[in-house]
Amino acid sequence: MDPSPLSNRARTVVSSSNNLMWDILKNPWCPTTKPDGYVNVGVAENALMHDYLLEYINTTKLTLPAKYLTYNDGAIGAERLRRAMVSFLNKHLHPFKPLTIDDLLVTNGVSSAIEHISWAFTDPGEGILLGRPYYGTFIPDMSLRPGATVVPVEFDDSDPFSLQAVDCYERALLTFQQNTGRKVRALMLCHPHNPLGRCYPRETIIHLMRLCQKYQIHLISDEIYALSVWENTVDEHIPVPFESALSINTTGIIDPSLVHALWGMSKDFGANGIRLGVIISQNNPTLHKALQGVSLYSYSSSVSEHVAATVLEDTEFTTRYIELNRQRMSESYAFAVQRLRENGIEYAPGVNAAFFLWVNLGKRYRELHPEQTADLGDAISDKVMQLLLQRKVFLASGVLFGSEHSGWFRIVFTHPREYLEEALRRIVLALGDL
Repeated sequence: MDPSPLSNRARTVVSSSNNLMWDILKNPWCPTTKPDGYVNVGVAENALMHDYLLEYINTTKLTLPAKYLTYNDGAIGAERLRRAMVSFLNKHLHPFKPLTIDDLLVTNGVSSAIEHISWAFTDPGEGILLGRPYYGTFIPDMSLRPGATVVPVEFDDSDPFSLQAVDCYERALLTFQQNTGRKVRALMLCHPHNPLGRCYPRETIIHLMRLCQKYQIHLISDEIYALSVWENTVDEHIPVPFESALSINTTGIIDPSLVHALWGMSKDFGANGIRLGVIISQNNPTLHKALQGVSLYSYSSSVSEHVAATVLEDTEFTTRYIELNRQRMSESYAFAVQRLRENGIEYAPGVNAAFFLWVNLGKRYRELHPEQTADLGDAISDKVMQLLLQRKVFLASGVLFGSEHSGWFRIVFTHPREYLEEALRRIVLALGDL
């Protein structure tokens, strides 16, 4: 008999808690001290600007008042931070209706924000629409503790950013409701998209808003990569510029109380460790009241809030930072694409946002080993993943992203050149292995 029985929900987590990623994070590659460590291009981090941000933070006098050793202004975020965020986001997201501090609720990371939103909009078993492929951690964020059911949306041969894709969302909604008898309560967008690195056209967002209005469901736009948009100098495709869902005049389109956005410091400022996110909802005071009731569980650190406010208040610094970050991302993407082309690896072109290359390693492995892969079928992803780990390089498999096609992987290219070069070298070696 189990000496310490757990709840059924806890037992479910135990079975999936042996996450390979945590072991990889503990054994990082270093060319001098740990050459046999893992080269990690699977976790969504931007290391290109660490030097620049750290120099700024370390040379700024971060004198902490005693108030930061208390509960500060409460669990929804310090007033100073929310004012800094409002000013910053009004400048960069161009909301149709300017933000106020009352529109923001700060959390200790965007994962907490997603979980809060899922909890607030769904009862256990109710649905949230999510297009494939998707950011894999969306699934536990929305379902593990809130109990929502994530409803994957398949696009077949349709472009997931196109107007035709809106019909796919509607079909998924109707199918779920007919088959389960439960309601769909929200539609989640990752905009710019993880893992595809593209932005939704304004017209597509408007049509998705109309769909949400038709069925009275919430539109949640996760805009954590909003400022990580850069110039693609190597692909012939014309990328779509980023336009926030908040920038759209919702009059005659959707009840504004159904529109919400998320943002955070993790991606645009390459600072996952600061653990700061924000829920933005301009026309739903009831939502804010509900979330204030559970905000204790996503209370952010006063020290993190102080660092973030210091950065965001410095308009001159943030302008320089964003410009340089975009330049470095553009250069790093171009370098990675060059290496992929040299080695005959297919990738999804037209990327201009976030940190990702969506690459078809399965196809290249089949080309190199036609006899050995004839019977692999969809198992090609597992085979390639096994070979990558043997070469001590970690990528995110498309299987974890709900990819509709096997063999696709996500490469995070926002790493210093030496690190990225080593990762790509190991990937090529792995594809040559049997």
